[in-house]
Amino acid sequence: MKLTFNIDYLTAYGEALVLNIISGEATAKAERHPMETLDGRSWTCSLSRTVKPATYIDYYYSVERRGSEARREWDAMPHRLEFANSRSACHVMYDKWIDMPSDALLYSSAFTECVARRKRELSAVADFGKMIRLKVRAPQLRAGQRLALAGSGPYLGNWLKPAGLRMAEHTPNEWVVSLDASKIDRPFMEFKFVIAGNDNDNIIMWEDGANRTVTLPDMKAGDVVTYELLQAEFGISLWRGAGTVVPVFALRSGGSYGVGDFGDLKAMVRWAASTAQHALQVLPVNDTTATHTWRDSYPYSAISTYALHPQYTDLRQLAPLKDAKRREHYERLRQELNALPQVDYERVNAAKTGYLRELFAQEWQAVSRRVTYKRFFEANRQWLVPYAAFCHYRDKHGTPDFSRWTGHERPDDGELKAMANPQTKLYKEVAFWYYVQYNLDMQMREVHELARDMKVILKGDIPIGVSRTSVETWTQPRYFNLDGQAGAPPDAFSANGQNWGFPTYNWNEMMADGCLWWTQRLGKMAEYFDAYRIDHILGFFRIWEIPADAVHGLLGQFVPALGMTREEIAAYGLQADTGRLTKPYITDSVIEALFGERADEVRSTYVCPLDDGYAMRPEYDTQRKVEAAFGEKPSEADTRLRDGLYALISNVLFVADRTDANKLHPRIAAQTDMAYAALSDRDKTAFNRLYDDYFYRRHNQFWYNEAMRKLPLLGRATRMLMCAEDLGMVPECVPWVMNRLNILSLEIQTMPKESGTRFAHLSHYPYLSVCTMSTHDTPTMRAWWDEDHERAQDYFTTMLHHDGTAPHPMPGWLAKDIVERQLMSPSALCILTLQDWLATDEKLRLADAGAERINIPANPHHYWRYRMHLDIEDMAQDQQFNASLRALIDGSGRRQEG
Repeated sequence: MKLTFNIDYLTAYGEALVLNIISGEATAKAERHPMETLDGRSWTCSLSRTVKPATYIDYYYSVERRGSEARREWDAMPHRLEFANSRSACHVMYDKWIDMPSDALLYSSAFTECVARRKRELSAVADFGKMIRLKVRAPQLRAGQRLALAGSGPYLGNWLKPAGLRMAEHTPNEWVVSLDASKIDRPFMEFKFVIAGNDNDNIIMWEDGANRTVTLPDMKAGDVVTYELLQAEFGISLWRGAGTVVPVFALRSGGSYGVGDFGDLKAMVRWAASTAQHALQVLPVNDTTATHTWRDSYPYSAISTYALHPQYTDLRQLAPLKDAKRREHYERLRQELNALPQVDYERVNAAKTGYLRELFAQEWQAVSRRVTYKRFFEANRQWLVPYAAFCHYRDKHGTPDFSRWTGHERPDDGELKAMANPQTKLYKEVAFWYYVQYNLDMQMREVHELARDMKVILKGDIPIGVSRTSVETWTQPRYFNLDGQAGAPPDAFSANGQNWGFPTYNWNEMMADGCLWWTQRLGKMAEYFDAYRIDHILGFFRIWEIPADAVHGLLGQFVPALGMTREEIAAYGLQADTGRLTKPYITDSVIEALFGERADEVRSTYVCPLDDGYAMRPEYDTQRKVEAAFGEKPSEADTRLRDGLYALISNVLFVADRTDANKLHPRIAAQTDMAYAALSDRDKTAFNRLYDDYFYRRHNQFWYNEAMRKLPLLGRATRMLMCAEDLGMVPECVPWVMNRLNILSLEIQTMPKESGTRFAHLSHYPYLSVCTMSTHDTPTMRAWWDEDHERAQDYFTTMLHHDGTAPHPMPGWLAKDIVERQLMSPSALCILTLQDWLATDEKLRLADAGAERINIPANPHHYWRYRMHLDIEDMAQDQQFNASLRALIDGSGRRQEG
């Protein structure tokens, strides 16, 4: 069969178009076919292929310049060519170049598989002598709706056919109709697209604008001509939805085991659907088990980017233990742990792991023979075997630090191969971890499918980093800079910045294989979720990298960044010695101000004289050395002394570039320290100008280019809806990239992005955003209200437009007022914390608002243990509360449809 592809695209000199045919294998390279042109605008390519009716090929176009790809179409939704005519001999396609549309979120699986889920099917195979096929995209349609065609002439129904000619949705949001060209009795067709009900013949809406026309080409027997048309336009308001965010570990039901599990998550999906919500967002659910202590409760420090956390296993869905005494033992333990107000991470995980090991001994022989298990193992063995090996050696050596695994500091390919062979001893030693992950995978998939059935978008969370001691750093160290620490500069969460302890990424290595590490990671996540939050998207522009010998974040620098030469610094008029400004500024007055009555102790023990001041003694000249000297649990007085020494060490105006000793970076927030205060007024002015240029202007285009190398690859890896956490010190280029790639921003009214404002104006939020009032990193709405009465009064008066004195604590009616206003924002999604929803009901909410806090970012050793104070069953049965939520959501125009 002859296939001819035609497209109009105006190229520049030296550019050429390429047709890329996609195979069924996700990892396979596209089949490239150079195209031809006579005028640099009209491009064509003809191929001969053997095809069968009822099959199809997908393809996209790209622009090539000097032998490499310069640009490509939006290939998340490629062109589709169906072979839908049993008598076809020649197919001719007239295509249009497809860029990412402004409504790209409607093509995400969050919409096509959840909110507007419809049954899709290929066109029925026809037996026409000559066929015209029309393709059009109509992403505005909701569930229960279909596209049809109505037009002039008897064959097209003379505009009168009640529901037009039925079209087939053969790929998400793209509809196609096959027409018998011999029955069209004029040289052109005049028509419009209409929206019809799926179960009736009524036209719901006609397409906007003038009638469409297509002139029929000269055709011979066996010809099929396909026209790809401009998107259908309908007067439908923008979709907006509401949802809840809650950590899985925080869920509580009558049958859970002291921590939320995937069975509880199912119950939350049902509750969300019953209250007209469209989204349920969770925190990361990957395994964080490193030390088997409460420190592993931090969900953003995973030991595997694939493995799910064993604590989320719903034991109720597994076979019961046959031993009655052991069964009774675990049931008593379950009831005891489930009655606790917070998660006891260590006891819960010890109990659930113990239960799973006993159940493994009882059930493994049967489970290992299941077809579903064998399929799971084969589909996941690439990450599953190294994960099992990591867990095995972690427990065998009593540490996750693989540098201390004598003989196993690096993975042994022979041992990994043996661990994948059921006949070996090593396989039997690690099979427990296969069993655990198999159960978790099945349970999480069931949650995902239930959410899709109920039209609830399940939204996951992608941490920006991985644990320094993780499967990935053990097996793929080339992707990481293990000599640095990722974190964040000072912000509203922490005056000293945040040190997350993660290694930073070696982006040169990651880009060398097209970000395969990221695309595979996202591909796995898409098996469980239809939307995701990119934690700290700023890290894809630049990451805040902190030296390995630093404790807090002030001594970090952005990577990559354009360091400054000493000549550049001098050109700003800074007259101070730049060599001296990279060393801590320590004088008697500084020591007296920081340490008071312990100043003499500092002078005699921690510093030594240098010129007209002091330097840190070698044994205390880094924050890590100071940390080690004071131990894990210093007294309150010694903690103040230690923190003062940290501040002394970071009292510099510049930090040295991590790779080029001849370049410097101004120290973040240096104006708050005494090294800055000691400058002359002239030098302060010069430093301020240099500082502002460096942090707010120097890198905009540079960081834009960095992000555009990485984020498009992530965006095309899956069709999950991409949402970003874009808080903090946000460069001007961040919204440029997010707008171009249709990534949803995060908008929090109490953390405005407009400088000089105290509160954000809800009406100014962009449509492509997620609106919320609090997050897991902030106080809840109620706690925030009582933190600062003056601030609350300002909000009460200027944002809520109420008279009088703001009430404290926050009454339910006021919480409902704030929630209602959040819901009315233009944002595509309004996703509130469960605590903020509950705040609207004074009878249901937790009495102590402070006990609802999930995380305190300023504390790097925070214990993540918050749990709901009531069972999901009780919340779901509270008719008054749920009716109130439905009314709020209905009134805002965010209710469920279809």
